[in-house]
Amino acid sequence: MASNKQLELGSVMISIVVASLTLALLMNVSRAQNAPQDFLVPHNAARANVSVGPMTWDTTLAAYALNYANQRAKDCKLIHSDGPYGENIAWGSSATFSAGQAVNLWVAEKHCYNYATNLCQGGECLHYTQVVWRDSVRLGCARVTCSGAGGTFVICSYDYPGNWEGERPY
Repeated sequence: MASNKQLELGSVMISIVVASLTLALLMNVSRAQNAPQDFLVPHNAARANVSVGPMTWDTTLAAYALNYANQRAKDCKLIHSDGPYGENIAWGSSATFSAGQAVNLWVAEKHCYNYATNLCQGGECLHYTQVVWRDSVRLGCARVTCSGAGGTFVICSYDYPGNWEGERPY
């Protein structure tokens, strides 16, 4: 039969294992803020809301986005890449600014988009219209922590690009 000291030691060991597993799970949650689904799910929810089909993840676009995000990681300035793709960028003041938070900022511009006139009214809406642009069917995004300015820089690249003058997004 086990002594009280052996039972105590076993209980302590179990507590350490449980604490270690909990910490490991929490660390994976924070890393998951860069997963393709963390970008795709809010994009596709906004698109479904206006009856536009879902996007798929594109590794070429994701590599392009990551390359540009790494260039911006030093200063975190909201400067567009002027590349061949449609693009949304965002900056969050904390290192925990997530993919979903960035996409939600863009989608929150929906109230400024007037479908009847196809114009932004009362504020910016072009980030939103890029998210729901019907011809944008491939998505690649990246999220980096800014070394100099602090915070987090997020970029999403879209193929085909949206926001063509005179055309409606959906």
